Amino acid sequence: MQQTSYSFRKDESLDQLANFVNVAQFVSFSPDLGTGVRQAYARVLGYEPNHKFKDLGDAVISLLARSSEASLNVRSFKPNDLRSHEFVYGLENAQEVIAVAERILTAGFHVIINETIDIHDGGVSGVMQGGTVEFAPDDTPRCVEKPGVASLPRAWATNIIETVYGVALDGEINDDYRLEFSVHPKPRGWRNTHILGWELERVGVLQISPSNVWPNHFSRLIGDKAYGLMIANEAQLPIPRTMVIGRRIAPFVFGKDTGSAEFWIRTCPREQVPGKYTTHHGWIDPFLLMAKEDPSGEYLSSVLAQQAVPSKYSGALIIDANGTPVIEGKEGEGEDLMRGIAPRTTLPARIVDDVVALFDCAVSRLGPIRFEWVHDGMQAWIVQLHRGATQSLSKVLVPGEPHVWRRFSIADGLESLRRMLNSLDPTEGILLIGDVGLTSHVADVVRKAARPARIE
Repeated sequence: MQQTSYSFRKDESLDQLANFVNVAQFVSFSPDLGTGVRQAYARVLGYEPNHKFKDLGDAVISLLARSSEASLNVRSFKPNDLRSHEFVYGLENAQEVIAVAERILTAGFHVIINETIDIHDGGVSGVMQGGTVEFAPDDTPRCVEKPGVASLPRAWATNIIETVYGVALDGEINDDYRLEFSVHPKPRGWRNTHILGWELERVGVLQISPSNVWPNHFSRLIGDKAYGLMIANEAQLPIPRTMVIGRRIAPFVFGKDTGSAEFWIRTCPREQVPGKYTTHHGWIDPFLLMAKEDPSGEYLSSVLAQQAVPSKYSGALIIDANGTPVIEGKEGEGEDLMRGIAPRTTLPARIVDDVVALFDCAVSRLGPIRFEWVHDGMQAWIVQLHRGATQSLSKVLVPGEPHVWRRFSIADGLESLRRMLNSLDPTEGILLIGDVGLTSHVADVVRKAARPARIE
């Protein structure tokens, strides 16, 4: 693509931008002392670029009929004036649009009439610049000025967006350009595609380092487990083939074939809640499961249908407070181990070596991480992945010296543990009684509560 040094703004900039990428449908008008109004630029589905409509009314009716949301916005501006002026959003009646546009034009302002774009449609908006892409759902490209965006290397972000939405970001935009974009499940814009460009500006070669942290707004949209596994997949780590069945977006699939015809069903909260929601060996109705465990839709973003790994050994790995990887596991499936029900066992040296090799690979590409693993006798697979090290040591899950230690038997279960943690006052810590693995859900629940905790 031959790219220029234009800095794209207002209606002229939209006309230039439309030469490179899809844009939201629009028609712009300028005030004219002789005729009262003059059409400037247009990009409307089914018409040639800058098609001349008969008049303002004809343009509005044509644009409204082709708008995906059957809704239009009216934006006002003055050339060479960067200040914000009147913006009228979400008009669904043609006569109302015409009246607003005529009023603004009569006052001496230029107007852009464009189709309303729903930012809450399950898509994302963001910015591509300097080898990095940052994006979030339920917002405009200005989301990058706020906390909570997904911030990833360009190749990872484009792969993830293509996996989730089935469309590719424009690979011909060079790294010395800054592109504001949005991605939508439903096609729209004057080219009727799934990606819209909002602003393109040449800013020079500037390498921006992605932060790659979560939870973020996008990880909450698809679910914490799903996002962690997608990041692991982009890091070329062995992830079982996984279908994400979401509440707000269509199902999508990623990962590698494990060779099994079985599936694990894993509920996928917006943010990690260790051991609270169902993990089921074998197929069950994912929609019924979400409706049963989270009828309000407040906590569960999706359900994962994960191709099973034949479980010779299973377990988890964390990084402790000394920066040392801690590996725990048992023969067979590991769900009971993670819930603190089954004891840890001594793992064969070959299994430990494979998990350590997997950890070394993961930490070199992602930094400090923790994960749950399954070994099929040939290799270790990652079935959950989260960022960060822990504060834990062999008998100290969370450091601290409270005035009072309250004892808790892990045999009483995770929900009882959550209740006790919620009931602690600021002077109290918790003393866990039983064989508590540092990598277990029991330990995770305690660490997330951030209250002093030790193992007796």
